[in-house]
Parts: sequence; C-alpha cells; structure tokens
Amino acid sequence: KPNLISKPMLDSILCLRDDRWKYVRSLLTPAFSDTKLKEMTPLINQACDVLLCNLKVYADSGKAFDIQRCYNCFTLDVVGSVAFGTEVDSQKNPDDPFVKSCRTFFEMSLFKPLLILILSFPFIMIPLLRILPNKKQKELNGFFIQTIKNAIVFRDQQDAAERRRDFLQWMLDSRDSADSLAAGCYDVMSPSASSRQNEPLHAGRAPSEKVQKTLTEDEIAGQAFLFLIAGYETTTSTLSFATYLLATNPDCQEKVLQEVDEFSAKHVST
Repeated sequence: KPNLISKPMLDSILCLRDDRWKYVRSLLTPAFSDTKLKEMTPLINQACDVLLCNLKVYADSGKAFDIQRCYNCFTLDVVGSVAFGTEVDSQKNPDDPFVKSCRTFFEMSLFKPLLILILSFPFIMIPLLRILPNKKQKELNGFFIQTIKNAIVFRDQQDAAERRRDFLQWMLDSRDSADSLAAGCYDVMSPSASSRQNEPLHAGRAPSEKVQKTLTEDEIAGQAFLFLIAGYETTTSTLSFATYLLATNPDCQEKVLQEVDEFSAKHVST
C-alpha cells in the first residue's frame, strides 16, 4: 500500500477497511438491483440521445472520425449525471468546470512515464512523491468533494418528488433512512485500537471505538469519485474497441443490427 491516497478516494469503498467497509458495502449493494438501475436508465438515455445525434452528423458526412472522443464525452456525461448528480454536456460544452476537472485528473493520472517509474522503483518514488507538493492534485480533489457537497445541499432543499433518481440520491436516501438512523452507533475494533490490544489500558481509553452507522458526506463523495475512476476510461475503451471490431467485421455488424431490430420490434413500443 503506497499510502499516497488522499480524499475523496480515501473514503471510497476501495480504501475502507474492516467493519466500516462491511457497513458501507451493505448500503451500496441494493443500488445495483434491477429496480434501482431501471430508475437511472432515463438519465443514461439522455446522454445516449446526444451521442446518437452527434454520431449521425459524422455518419451523414461519410468521413472518418475518432469515435473514442465521442465515447469519452458520452461516458463522462453518464458518470457526471448518475454519480455526481451534475447535468453536464461535455459534447457541446467542453469548457464546463466539471468536464475540464475530469479531463485534467485523467491526464495527470495516466502520465505513463511517471507510472512506470513508480512501478519500477517504488522504494524510491513513493517516498519522493510523499514530500513533493502537488497543488494541482489537491485542487482537483477539493473540486470533486465540493461538487458533491453542493449537490447534497441542493437535494436537501428540494421536495422528495423533485429529486433525480440517481446513484447520488440513493446514497442520500441510505444516509437518511429511518433504519440507518435508528441503528445509531455500534462498536467495532478499529485498526488503531487493534494494534494497541496488547498494551495496558490507560484511564479514559476505551478498547473499542464508536463508528456511526450512516454515510458521511466524505464517504458519499468517495463512492461517486470511485465511479468516475472505475467507469470512465474502462467504458470508453470497451465501447471504442467494440465499435472498431464491428466496423472492421461488416458481417458481424449486420448480425448485431438484425438482433437489435428484432429485439426492438418485439419489446420496444413506438
């Protein structure tokens, strides 16, 4: 573990440990049920509609183009909408602060020469990176955390019926659920307490610490940020490569198109 991780990633389920991980994991799991995912489908469809409009322009022109750039925008729009509760249109508004911050983050994160150095010489690079100031990274982390906190304030001021049914709202509902609040706090042996278990107890020191059974704003920001990291580059690359394979294998493309048409005729109402 490099110990270079900072907020908001530090509060994501990727970095939580022990009972805290178990509790947050139990809250997040229902968000991936069929019912919850269907509630988020309209938000994804909005981004799909914009993508299709842009692709039609390229198709009508008959010229070659970089489809990965289109998928970059599409994926960013979906993650921003579903995870951060932020309506962005990176395809038409590339100067949006959220869009620019995301792209800057990934440009910094995927700086390959530095990544190769870290992997090749971890004992040299990791201590060096700990002492080197990284003002830009701190600014980006602060931006994502503040974006989530602003969205939370806005949602709390809205009527329940007006709130978007997205992943952010699901986390907020979990945070405020009656079951979660009624559960109060529970005792867990924290890592720090565990490491001291063989030490004699001093006056005023409890052998366990209280962990609140509700999601904090930092943890909500952490999960949204993890969605961005896990979903952006991976989805873009998969869509781009799949599209390239279809374009270079016309017989497969026709087969897929036929299956889509048959499915639409059977299940999609006009």
